[in-house]
Amino acid sequence: MSNKTLHTQMIREEAQRLGFAFVGFAKATRLDEEARRLEAWLNKGMHGEMGYLENHFEKRVDPRKLVPGAKTVVTLMYNHYTDRRPKDPDAPKISKYAYGKDYHFVLKHKLKDLMKYIQAEIGAVNGRVFVDSAPVLERDWAKRTGIGWVGKNTLLIHPKAGSYFFLAELIIDLDLVYDHPIKDYCGTCTRCIDACPTDAISPGGYVVDGSKCISYFTIELKGAIPEAYRDHFENWMFGCDICQEVCPWNRFSKPHQEPEFEPHPDLLDLSARDWEELTEEVFRELFRKSAVKRTKYEGLKRNINFLKPLSEKADHEA
Repeated sequence: MSNKTLHTQMIREEAQRLGFAFVGFAKATRLDEEARRLEAWLNKGMHGEMGYLENHFEKRVDPRKLVPGAKTVVTLMYNHYTDRRPKDPDAPKISKYAYGKDYHFVLKHKLKDLMKYIQAEIGAVNGRVFVDSAPVLERDWAKRTGIGWVGKNTLLIHPKAGSYFFLAELIIDLDLVYDHPIKDYCGTCTRCIDACPTDAISPGGYVVDGSKCISYFTIELKGAIPEAYRDHFENWMFGCDICQEVCPWNRFSKPHQEPEFEPHPDLLDLSARDWEELTEEVFRELFRKSAVKRTKYEGLKRNINFLKPLSEKADHEA
């Protein structure tokens, strides 16, 4: 067995020991085709107020600009699926990924452990770890490594496990054995396109207008949510899982085994009335270590109030 093969196997096995479900390896190179697609998407303003997506363009499309001497992008998938739901069917909904502790912290800790393992067992390997916190085109790299294809909803889909996964990367200066993309299995299915209540997914799929996405409105948008979208949120107050809930490939999803992703004991017990009466004190307790903190108390209250029908809003204001 060559050193490259051995090192690739060692990293894959250690990543899986740390809890990552799937691991893929790709040669670190500039993503030329993806760069053209990203530029066109930005030029159409589909990123809305997410101005940070315009920054560091070359770093975003070339990992060697992030890590000088980079040879390999290691992409890892971590399951966050849960079948748990709010007890009150009328309670406003939170995307499954935000139920537990903020994934940035959980996964970064695991990635740093993986990097320490590589340096201890393989040698002087330089690199950086990334968890959705730097200009890395994570889905494009995941697609290149063959741990899934990018579906019509633009999420990465694994053919045996679905799409409820976090993506993370190691960019390192170590040559490894590279994987290859797999086939796109979306076929003629249009369930995600048909189900999106704000028409954020293009009619042909594979392009999402971020400025129309419920996740954008409830997390990224800082000002008022446009009135034109009232009654279109289907009770989502933070994020949205609709295009994943309707995806046939998610019939293969299995509940995660990560204690850190378990929700606060009170989270799923709150009724619709409880959420309407949410205080800042309760917000801080529920979401102390959660990704939901990103929207802040005022932002979540804005989202909850936006879920009220226009008639109810008018009555309240009167």
